Amino acid sequence: MNKNLPALTDGSLSDYLNEIKKFPMLTSEEEFMLAKAWVDHDDRKSAHRLVTSHLRLAAKIALGYRGYGLPINEVVSEANVGLMQAVKRFDPDKGFRLATYAMWWIKASIQEYILRSWSLVKMGTTSAQKKLFFNLRKAKNRIGVMEDGELHPDNVKSIAENLNVSQDEVISMNRRMGGGDASLNVLVNNNNEGTLEWQDWIEDEDSDHASKFADKQELDSRRILLKSALTTLNQRECEILTKRKLIDDPLTLEELSNEYNVSRERIRQIEVRAFEKLQKKMFELAQKVPA
Repeated sequence: MNKNLPALTDGSLSDYLNEIKKFPMLTSEEEFMLAKAWVDHDDRKSAHRLVTSHLRLAAKIALGYRGYGLPINEVVSEANVGLMQAVKRFDPDKGFRLATYAMWWIKASIQEYILRSWSLVKMGTTSAQKKLFFNLRKAKNRIGVMEDGELHPDNVKSIAENLNVSQDEVISMNRRMGGGDASLNVLVNNNNEGTLEWQDWIEDEDSDHASKFADKQELDSRRILLKSALTTLNQRECEILTKRKLIDDPLTLEELSNEYNVSRERIRQIEVRAFEKLQKKMFELAQKVPA
C-alpha cells in the first residue's frame, strides 16, 4: 500500500507538501467505489489511491504536533502509518467519509510515537496528565499566551480549570515541555498558488459521532493491548509498575520501598525494567493486530 508514496527527507518539507498536493481529492462517490474495491476485492491500486488522496490530511495533522521537539519528517511518517491503518480498516458501508475516520488513526499513531519518544516517566502517567501533555499548547494559545517561560498565575488557574488538572501539574508540565511553539505565521513555501503559512495546515478539531466512535474503538484496542502486555511481567514488576504508573494517585518510591522492604533505587530499577518490557510487548502486539 505504501509503494511509490512521496518521501519526506530532512530539509524537504516544502517539496513534500508541494508533491502531495498533486494527488487529486476524491468525490464521495469515487471514495466509496475505491473503498469497496479494496474491501471486497483486495484491490491494492484502489487502496493506494485512497491513501495518496489523504496525504494532505495526514501532513496537516502532523504539523499540528510540531512543538514536541521531534523531527517533523518522522512525525509525518508516523501520520502516514496511521493513515494506512485507517484505510485497511475503513468500512465504506458505515456511511461516513474516510477523512472523518482516518483523522483518529493518524492522531493515535503520532501520539504513540510521541509517547515512545518522551516516555511516560518524563511526561506523567495519569489520564489527566496525558490530556495536559497533548493539550497544553492549545490551551495556552486559546487564552493568548504565545511566549515561552513561566505562566502568569491567572493563566495557570484558567488552564488547570479547563483541563481538570491541578495548578501544580500545569506549572510542572509547562516547565518539562520547555521550548515554545513555532509561530503560526512562519512561511512554509511560496509558489504559484501563493504563500502558505503553518496556520493554514492546522487541523480542525471538530468531530461528529462517527469520529467519536472511531476514537472509542482505538481506546478500547489500546486497553486490550495493555492488559495483554501486562501478563509478560512477573507479579512484583506488575504491582510496582501499576502502583507507580497506572493509577491516578501513584505511590512514591519511598512508599513502595517500605512496602517491599527494599531500597528506593531497587524500586526504581524494577519500575524502569518493567516499563521497558511493557513497551516492547505492546509494540509487538500492535504489529500483530489483524487488518
